[in-house]
Amino acid sequence: MIRAALALIAFVVMTGAAALPASAQSPGPAATPGKKVFTVGILSDVDSANPFTGIVVEAYEIWGMAYDTLTGYSAKDFSPVPALAESWTEAPDRKSWTYKIRSGVKWTDGKPLTAADAAYTFNRIIDGEYEQTNFGSYVVNITKAEAPDDTTLILHVKNPTPIMARLAVPILPEHIWKDIDQKEVKSFSNEPEPGAVIVGSGPFQLAERKKGQFLRMVANKSYWRGAPKIDEVVFRVFTNADAEAQALTRGEIDYAYDLQANVYNSLKNKPGITTRAAEYTGFNEVAFNTGAALADGTPIGDGSEALKDKRVRLAISRAIDRTTLVNRVLDGNGEPADTIIPPIYSLLKYTPQAPQGFDPAEAGRLLDEAGYTKGADGMREKGGKKLSLRLFTRQESNESQTSGEFVKGWLKDVGVDVKLKVVSEDALTEIIGRGEFDMFEWGWVVEPDPDYQLSVMTCGKRSYKDGDAIYADLSDSFYCNPEYDKLYQAQSVETDAAARAGIVKRMQQMVYDDAPYAVTYYYRDNVAYRSDRWTGFVAQPDPDGSLLFQYGTYSYLSIQPVTAPAKQGASAAAQGSGTGLYLGIGAAVLVAGAAAILLTRRRRAASADERE
Repeated sequence: MIRAALALIAFVVMTGAAALPASAQSPGPAATPGKKVFTVGILSDVDSANPFTGIVVEAYEIWGMAYDTLTGYSAKDFSPVPALAESWTEAPDRKSWTYKIRSGVKWTDGKPLTAADAAYTFNRIIDGEYEQTNFGSYVVNITKAEAPDDTTLILHVKNPTPIMARLAVPILPEHIWKDIDQKEVKSFSNEPEPGAVIVGSGPFQLAERKKGQFLRMVANKSYWRGAPKIDEVVFRVFTNADAEAQALTRGEIDYAYDLQANVYNSLKNKPGITTRAAEYTGFNEVAFNTGAALADGTPIGDGSEALKDKRVRLAISRAIDRTTLVNRVLDGNGEPADTIIPPIYSLLKYTPQAPQGFDPAEAGRLLDEAGYTKGADGMREKGGKKLSLRLFTRQESNESQTSGEFVKGWLKDVGVDVKLKVVSEDALTEIIGRGEFDMFEWGWVVEPDPDYQLSVMTCGKRSYKDGDAIYADLSDSFYCNPEYDKLYQAQSVETDAAARAGIVKRMQQMVYDDAPYAVTYYYRDNVAYRSDRWTGFVAQPDPDGSLLFQYGTYSYLSIQPVTAPAKQGASAAAQGSGTGLYLGIGAAVLVAGAAAILLTRRRRAASADERE
């Protein structure tokens, strides 16, 4: 195996560099002889290693590798399982929860991890504003956290709540973060100094990062669950899926994440490579600016007045042919969508009784009813003003741009003029937070507990001001419906699973009817990997779910090099991805700027070629 690896390195060094022009090559981290290194190709860079700042799925992935949470989600079916907390109990009066924190766990700098670190993390979110952007929905019913001793965490609650076993909050080291104040945290990168690693408790720690090029995570050999079977995980950033696929074929990377449909199909039946279209928890949408405002109701932005009218939003939804998007954009690897909870969560998913199917005639009727009539040129106007809307799509995602072109054409057919604007995801995040848009194409990855996703649509999650600066919270459509907020509060304290599911379905129906989003499709997790060289992947959920970018670190802890040639046709969960070569050859990279405000598409998916 060593000789074979050396021969492969020699071959790639001699031939691989010539395969790409110099302008398309990007340096990776230096090779580490003798190390088991697993390299993952990604199409969008991590926007921030700071858990309070990042918005994209790649950021959530490295936080999950670097930090533990109190509880986790099982690989089999997303059910709650112990993590830092060995057990948890609700008090008889239902006013607090007590968590038994594992003893003997240490931060990677050798200091003990105790219940005080967990209490610090939760109190910082409870007392913070910026910190609540990503994690505020988890503490909405928590009043304070305390640690009476090193292994006891008590979370006091205002009301009984169903999410106390599903608190997906990374526990941070107090001795590091207590020195980062409310002002500094907004610009804190949480990146390592040369020769050091970020202090965490998870199975891997960030050791090196070059923006737009790569992130290198090194194994925590003292991890309390047991040391990973590999030494390092490297995330390589590519500008496009074609370059990522070529790198996989050449053996420069081991796993190609977030592949667009045509590239994914091109890798099928390649020797040593397995393709997998896994069930996934994400959806894409065309989102509308329903009336941008701060959380206190102060108007902001420059959105079109037309989109404040629900009839116009519903007309646009009826003008979108979701089946065509699935077939032409996803090449069939997905399904037409309706509500904000994907079908993978069967208990919670609501199927509308009156679907907003593709119906251009109904779209026209709704626009007529709203007062937007066709002029001599076939385009709609009201009061002498043409109905013209801006639609932002993402430069990192071919699928986003293709979807935008389709939507533009369909809206033209019903008399609505659309101006397409392609911008980076970082820029779009800022644009959305300021309310300076009419429509945009993006999406979400939905957590197993619905509370986080439901919170996106609440009035209180609209943008907020700090000094003269406007910061985005979770809301990206600025939807605000007091009746919806009442239902949100009701589900947040309903501990009967069936009763809560009923409330969640009512909320989905309300959002569907009010149309702050035209949800377009539920996509699959299209990946390809070197099944001839790596084994040990764990699917979540079992057996058809994702192998990486999960709610947990199951595969990262279990993957290892194969010890014999892989048999063709072996199952995805039994096989792994390719060789971990750090060759300074490969795809051009995308240099991503740091976003000044947040949207948490994470778990905001950064694209469906990459949309945590």
